[in-house]
Amino acid sequence: MDLDGKRIVVVGGSRGLGRGLAEAFVARAAQVTVVARNADAAQGAGEQGAVTALSADATDVDAAWRIMEETQPDVVIMNAGAEPPMERIDRIGWEAFTTNWNVDVKAALHWVQAALTLPMAPGGLVALVSSGAAVQGSPLSGGYAGAKRAQWFIAKYAEALSAELGLGLCFRVIVPRQMFVGTGVGDTGITAYAQKAGRTFAEQAATWPDMTPRAFGDMVADLIGRTDLAEAMVYGVRGDTGVTVIE
Repeated sequence: MDLDGKRIVVVGGSRGLGRGLAEAFVARAAQVTVVARNADAAQGAGEQGAVTALSADATDVDAAWRIMEETQPDVVIMNAGAEPPMERIDRIGWEAFTTNWNVDVKAALHWVQAALTLPMAPGGLVALVSSGAAVQGSPLSGGYAGAKRAQWFIAKYAEALSAELGLGLCFRVIVPRQMFVGTGVGDTGITAYAQKAGRTFAEQAATWPDMTPRAFGDMVADLIGRTDLAEAMVYGVRGDTGVTVIE
């Protein structure tokens, strides 16, 4: 897929990995729309005028359908998610435990449904950004790992339905297999696991490969441009090993 001129919507693109993705797509001359609660912050994801920023709650079903209809995207990157409440399993309450189900999973479901039902034009790609926690778990983050794994199932169900209905759409999963300093989820996780291990934040951060959100975005953008994500359903991305196929 040549990203030059492609209409790409990054849901949750004002900060962290989403911002890195938006910046990478802008650098490849894509027409990028960032959806975020704070649209003003999203404007900095590229050169002036290079990004269209829309203020919306990613979990709002009406917003998902409206924005999909207005933008007619070639690619949708679902990166929206909440910072997981960090607590031991014997101490976390149900409301905190389900935080990421009520944000990450809910948003993924609404945007995938909009893509399938409107539908997107044949050849459209929807990529859900999951987490390495969906592979190995994350015992201090409540329901986060399960929620991020649920996104895999949503993508698989949508892919199968697209094939059944002849829609010609692709649904894929990108799995960051490390924590990232300077992101909400990353800093929250690093802080909690540092305290558990009796380490400083810097010591715990050093257990992960050095990789910035923009480097992550470049890796994903290059992967999409090179393969159209046609080789597999789920891809892992990590600073030291690059892109790997998970399944």
